Amino acid sequence: MKKPKKPTVFAPVLLLALFLCACGGGSGAEVELTVFAAASMQEVLAELGDTYMDDHADIRLIFNFDSSGTLKTQIQEGAVCDIFISAGQKQMDQLDAAAGAEVNTEGLDFVQPGTRFNLLENKVVLAVPEGNPANIQSYDDLRERLERGSGVLLAMGSGDVPVGQYTRRIFSFWGLDEEALAGSGCITYGSNVKEVTTQVSEGTVDCGIIYGTDAFSAGLTVMDTATAEMCGQVIYPAAVLNISGHPGEAEAFLAYIRSADGAAVLERAGFMPLS
Repeated sequence: MKKPKKPTVFAPVLLLALFLCACGGGSGAEVELTVFAAASMQEVLAELGDTYMDDHADIRLIFNFDSSGTLKTQIQEGAVCDIFISAGQKQMDQLDAAAGAEVNTEGLDFVQPGTRFNLLENKVVLAVPEGNPANIQSYDDLRERLERGSGVLLAMGSGDVPVGQYTRRIFSFWGLDEEALAGSGCITYGSNVKEVTTQVSEGTVDCGIIYGTDAFSAGLTVMDTATAEMCGQVIYPAAVLNISGHPGEAEAFLAYIRSADGAAVLERAGFMPLS
């Protein structure tokens, strides 16, 4: 009996090197689709990829998960990519000629017209390590401790990471100075949401601001959820790129993700499908 295929997941640097040097890998599949997706989608896309390849023997899915800003840069620098799923509109806009010069400031043109859509919504949550040693109760509690400039260590995403950008909006909503907080030793950073989640899971920080789905997959306790007023909606856009060598197959995979079956998997992981 033929063993089911597994989606291939490469570390970002290795993936980029492989794709810049060669295409394909002796998998025997007729078509390889390369999906660049936000790190917060790693578990759910691996599950969706398993199912899709079981039903499509001629397709092999190759995933690259990292911060949306890093993925955008890799695409811009020539990495092979068929599909991009970002954790924020900003990174997709920066690659979309239709987005306008005010957001696509470099004049990049990578998004295939007519394929972009809003796939799902996530939430920005305040998560704590097991046992909540610092006894942090809510976003209001965190704000009060940060205002004092001591007594808490918060993990957050860096500035080019969507979850970090949402956290900065929360600071702005509160009227807090991120640079001053970092200088007082209240903040530590992660290069993507998985790194922030790991810091919370390992208890090296008192709390972290991450996505609800990452807290769910890591088994972390969520103490509070940010409102849209605090940081806006967390919308993940998806699109086929115009550099894809297999645009039809890429659109078919995205159609599967947004189908009723795909939406059910997304919902089980804590995402809110939008289409």
